[in-house]
Amino acid sequence: MRIKSSWFKEGREHTPQEISDALSFVVSRIADNALKNTRKAKFEIEVGPQYFDFLIEFLLFLILVADRIAHRDVPAEDRIVFTGNLANRVGETYAENRSRLLGQDIRECKQRFIDLLNQRAGEYADFSYDEKGPDYGFYRYLAFCIGEIMTDADSGWIIDQMISFEAPEAVQMVEKTLRGLNEAEPRKPRRRASAGGD
Repeated sequence: MRIKSSWFKEGREHTPQEISDALSFVVSRIADNALKNTRKAKFEIEVGPQYFDFLIEFLLFLILVADRIAHRDVPAEDRIVFTGNLANRVGETYAENRSRLLGQDIRECKQRFIDLLNQRAGEYADFSYDEKGPDYGFYRYLAFCIGEIMTDADSGWIIDQMISFEAPEAVQMVEKTLRGLNEAEPRKPRRRASAGGD
């Protein structure tokens, strides 16, 4: 999956809100990609509540990953703005999609998202995240949460899919995106190699 992780306008420092606005779009794409990959791997995830329950767990995981990176790399006051805005932006997108496709109240969907995020933040707090990334428990807890929404046939097998493939790849994408978004100078566009001919 290709993601844009840098600014294209002239270089300046970007605010925590601007960075989290940009990241919110990327986080939603990463979660969608993880869902598609999991379904391609022959795990049964039905379109409907189960589909959105998978998405919410993966989105919350990614928000908490981004929050740990912010805790590691930016001042505390910037982290508060960054994480709060990221949670709200991702929660709004999730709530809009869930309410539109399942006919549920958008405010209730958003509130459920925020409530579950607060719950998961306390639960993931038991696991560490350093310059090398999350510890095994961080990944394992995502796998446990995803397993809870899977069928009995898939709940045991989903653990390896999450820990070995989806979660590490997603973390790498968030880390890479935030490195790019925190750079003040825009990257120069890459030149395409031109094909020669007679």
